[in-house]
Amino acid sequence: MNIALIGYGKMGKAIEEIAVANGHTIGLKIDQDNAADLCTQNVAGIDVAIEFTGPHSAFENVMKCLSLGLPVVCGSTGWLEKYNEAKTHCEAKHGTLIYASNFSIGVNIFFEINKTLAALMSKHPNYEVDLHEIHHTHKKDAPSGTAITLAEQVMEALPHKTKWVNDASSVASDLVIISERIDPAPGTHTITYASAIDSIEITHTAHNRKGFAGGALIAAAFAATHQGVFSMKDVLGI
Repeated sequence: MNIALIGYGKMGKAIEEIAVANGHTIGLKIDQDNAADLCTQNVAGIDVAIEFTGPHSAFENVMKCLSLGLPVVCGSTGWLEKYNEAKTHCEAKHGTLIYASNFSIGVNIFFEINKTLAALMSKHPNYEVDLHEIHHTHKKDAPSGTAITLAEQVMEALPHKTKWVNDASSVASDLVIISERIDPAPGTHTITYASAIDSIEITHTAHNRKGFAGGALIAAAFAATHQGVFSMKDVLGI
């Protein structure tokens, strides 16, 4: 594939390293200093864009890619209040959009484990559930997009939890997400169900960014050959 990287920070560089090692080409690199270079002339010959920036720019980047007819894989979080607008634009343009809060294969399997455990625990209200996530200090949003996805899965199975909060809470209907920012942690997510008798805990720990980068490339290959709006569940067939 000939790939456009939109966002050339640590994640963009990790994707580039794996992509080049697997015979792909990085035909365009876009960062905050050359955002105007994402244009018709420069995307000629590009197969797919991979977007990892931040909440402030992700939506605009996604919309621009779709307007340029460029399939786009987006891993930026913190912009999902505009996701439906991007989805509608993608469908109108007959384009391709893959969004995921986390592209790691391990995390996406973890999502399925989380849903199964939450469904089992729905029959046992004596267990209190909370989430804990740890990321590096350069993480721009809190809680992480992955933590929000996990929380939404839990709330779907446990209707007595009506909203998540990013702080300690004594309100029974609140699902607490505690966020820590500690270097050099690339990402740890833990869901705990605790009762007076015992506790059940599941954890996913990323050891580096390679899992995220490799998963993004798998999604990019899917995006380059499919039309529509997809999730990582579609990409991985789980």
